[in-house]
Amino acid sequence: MIAFPDSKVEEIKTQIDKALDEGANPVAAFDADGTLWTHDAGEGFFEYKNKNKLVDLPEDPWGHYKNLKTEVSPEAAYLWLAQILKGKTLDEVRQWSKEATGPLEKLPTFEAQKEIIDHLHKKGVEVFCVTASIRWAVEPGAAFYGIDYDHVIGITTKVENGIMTEEQDGPITYRAGKVDGLLEKTGGKAPFFASGNSEGDLPLLEASTHLKLVMASAPETEKAMYNVEQTMVTIAKDRGWHSHSYV
Repeated sequence: MIAFPDSKVEEIKTQIDKALDEGANPVAAFDADGTLWTHDAGEGFFEYKNKNKLVDLPEDPWGHYKNLKTEVSPEAAYLWLAQILKGKTLDEVRQWSKEATGPLEKLPTFEAQKEIIDHLHKKGVEVFCVTASIRWAVEPGAAFYGIDYDHVIGITTKVENGIMTEEQDGPITYRAGKVDGLLEKTGGKAPFFASGNSEGDLPLLEASTHLKLVMASAPETEKAMYNVEQTMVTIAKDRGWHSHSYV
């Protein structure tokens, strides 16, 4: 892997300080999968539920999910991953998510992102994790970065008396929906810093008023995601944004 240069981290931290000194909104937003860690937390949680038979699923769960994604829409597929939790308690779901995530110290995270987020927190910035995965799948990993439950924004269904329902709650946080979900949470305050790795994060990056950071870590063997991330790196370079490719 190509290391994220320490000099680049320091440059970003210096620019963060300058932007805040100039009055930037103290709000930052990070995508989750591919941006804070290398794996897909949402699909990993789905596989954990499937493997341990924790929820009722179709005969071919992955086939159903992929068909929804391609034949209906990604939004419908992502929402379905939350809807299958209907009838479970929120406490159960959060416990399963922790078990699916495993020890936080073993997560495939990025040291540079941790240093940047730690700096943002020290400067009094509200740091949000904005994901197209279901919120509960991402909460444990976000905690590694010091991002609490209340600052994780993802796809959710309504919870009534501690019980999950299948009714959509808030925006589908995919593409432009990521911006909608963030602004709803911040009372309309746009982030001054945003980081992402895919075209689904482009609206969130474009919404940032000052700094944007594109990450890329998918190996060439994962051709589809590799191509997506490298395209995003090209976009970042063309637009003068920060970027780093680990491959």
